[in-house]
Amino acid sequence: MCSFGVAPSVLVVLPVNRTLSSNMPAANIMDHIPMVNIMPFGMCTTPTNPAVAAATATALGVLTPMPCVPVTPAPWVPGAPTVLIANMPALDNTSKCMCTWAGVISVANPGQATEMIP
Repeated sequence: MCSFGVAPSVLVVLPVNRTLSSNMPAANIMDHIPMVNIMPFGMCTTPTNPAVAAATATALGVLTPMPCVPVTPAPWVPGAPTVLIANMPALDNTSKCMCTWAGVISVANPGQATEMIP
């Protein structure tokens, strides 16, 4: 979930790390690529997003959400440094990813609950 998105999304984890957790590909902190790993969150509501700022200005200052296009140039933090997947810290449910437009992306539901990543 993104703090400025209006809908939850899914994290897409490609099987490139060759590690499974509960029969699903396990993610590491480098799984942060927009439109590959991180899908849109419906509409974006942050005025720091240029598309939202332009639409809001056109609407004479009334906040006007625009379609979300995540911009996540940095990896998830902090990850689980004690568990490495493809030589990078594993992604856990406390990790966060920052969007360039000031949104904080967090894990709302890890998708599996049978294996624990410390």
